[in-house]
Amino acid sequence: MQSVKVVVTGPFNAGKTTFIKAVSEITVLSTERQVTDASGGSHGETTVAMDFGRITVSDDVVLYLFGTPGQQRFSFMWETLSEGMLGFVLLVDATSHDSVKEAVEMIEFFTGMSDVPFVVAANKVAADDEAALRSVRERLSLDPSVPLLPVNARDRESVKGVLLGLLYRILDSMA
Repeated sequence: MQSVKVVVTGPFNAGKTTFIKAVSEITVLSTERQVTDASGGSHGETTVAMDFGRITVSDDVVLYLFGTPGQQRFSFMWETLSEGMLGFVLLVDATSHDSVKEAVEMIEFFTGMSDVPFVVAANKVAADDEAALRSVRERLSLDPSVPLLPVNARDRESVKGVLLGLLYRILDSMA
């Protein structure tokens, strides 16, 4: 059986934990903690170390999914989690200007860490919304060779489609 380490990364609140939970066949190990502001008000949760899930693609291939924290202050985990990865998914909230802006730095970081295949998954955009996808591609200055795939991070089949897209790129790079 071939084990494939995949990192799922992206800015804060892009949907990384949701993405992994949607497809994992095991209970996801998650290190989410409450986010509070200076007044003590709660603003949801954020991953502070990693998320971990697994999906069996075939009798021969298992993907191990490692989700990163999305905030720059946890970038030391990005480096740790990227060791040994065969590819990565950069998940971006296509409806958030800040998410796309932060994703540019994350692409630079991860491509600087390792020369592995990657795909960009645009969350919260309809698969047929070509204008929104074109806008995300332009704002990321994404090379035309890098797939930009629409995804609904809550939908198992949509997430599987992104992971298969990455897996095909990984296999092509090994040939």
